[in-house]
Parts: sequence; C-alpha cells; structure tokens
Amino acid sequence: MSAAMLAVLAVTVAVAAFVQGGSGFGYALIVAPVAGLIDPGLLPGFLLASMIPLNAYVAWRERSSLDLRGAGWISAARIVATPGGLALLWVIPESGLALFVGIATVLAAVVSLLAPAFAPGRGAYLGAGVVTGLTETATGVGGPPLALVYQHSPPAVLRSTVALCFLVGEIASLALLFATGQGDVSDLGRAAAALPLIAAGAWLSRLVHHRLDARRMRLFVLGFALVSGVVLML
Repeated sequence: MSAAMLAVLAVTVAVAAFVQGGSGFGYALIVAPVAGLIDPGLLPGFLLASMIPLNAYVAWRERSSLDLRGAGWISAARIVATPGGLALLWVIPESGLALFVGIATVLAAVVSLLAPAFAPGRGAYLGAGVVTGLTETATGVGGPPLALVYQHSPPAVLRSTVALCFLVGEIASLALLFATGQGDVSDLGRAAAALPLIAAGAWLSRLVHHRLDARRMRLFVLGFALVSGVVLML
C-alpha cells in the first residue's frame, strides 16, 4: 500500500468514525468501498475489527437511550445468520469480492433511500438482524437494515441501539471467521493502528452529535455510498 493510499484510508476512517458517532451509522458504508478499491484484503476483517471500539464507545455514551428489546431480537437473529455470511465468503472468489461489496453497498443505499416510514415490530427486528448477519459477515457492511428499522426513532435511540447491535454482531462475526480459519491476525493489527483515527473522529462527534441535522447526514452517507459503490463495481 503506497503512502498516498494509506493517507486516503486514514482520512476515510477518521471521517467515517465522525459520521457514525454523529448519525448512528455510515462507517462501513464509507470505509468499505474505499478499502475495496485500495485493498480488498481489508474486507471484512479489518472493517469488522475497527468498528468494535467505535460502537462500544457510542453504545456506552448514550446507554440511557438503548432499546434493549429491539437490540435483543436483532442480535439473536444476527448471530443465527452469521454462518450464512461466512458461507457467502466461501462462495465468492477473492477476485469478485470488490464487485460484491459494490453491489451490496449500492443496493443497501437504494433501499434505505426508498423505504417508506413504518413502525417496527418483532418481524422487522428479526428481518434486519438476518440481513445484517449475512451482509456484515461477508462484506463488513450491515448498517442500512438497522438504520431503516430505527430511522424514525429519536437520534439517541438510533445511535445507541444500532451501536450495541453492531458491537455484538462484529464480535460474533470475527470469532467465527477466526474459528474457521478465515480470519487474519494482521487485520487486528491494522485495526489497532487505526485506533487514534477512530478516537479522533468519535471525539469530534461527541462535540456536535446533539446539533447535527440527522436527515442531511443520512442523505450524505447514502449519497456517498451510492457513488463509491458504483465506482467499486466499475
């Protein structure tokens, strides 16, 4: 990886941590396409590992707003679906991973933009958990289904609950990847090296997350995901 590519990835990680800390989602949608362009080997291990400290921080910061019932149903379905995401990794050749990540990113953004408002129930929680388990384990991208479920909840509820669901799922996915020989210890080292960048983005989000326009931030993240996903596919 050249110095220029490393710098691009570093800035992307810091910006994505700020976006997710402020809006509740967006880290994977921003980092995955850029990482896929720079080095597809970073997916999904580095992406999953680097999100763990960020989501642990956000869930703790706004723990008083957690929707524990919804998080419980989502996490249960997420864990059950995790082996399916691992199966996708086995099926997809390494040369096709970037294309798959691009397609998954674009589809997730389009669905998030077009989905109508609804009041989530148990079925929505379980469905979001299953889809997230499949896509996040295979590509590192799993936020849009969770953001859809909580898109009309108070921002603090969305941020804290989605962060907790991510945290549980990322640990489960990484554990399964390493248990089946698909994990790479170097991904953990890269994630550790990215900690100062993640901390900087998270700290900045702490200063402004109460004042951010959640709607505009959501549109920005989804627009970026659409563009970067198309570029990755091409």
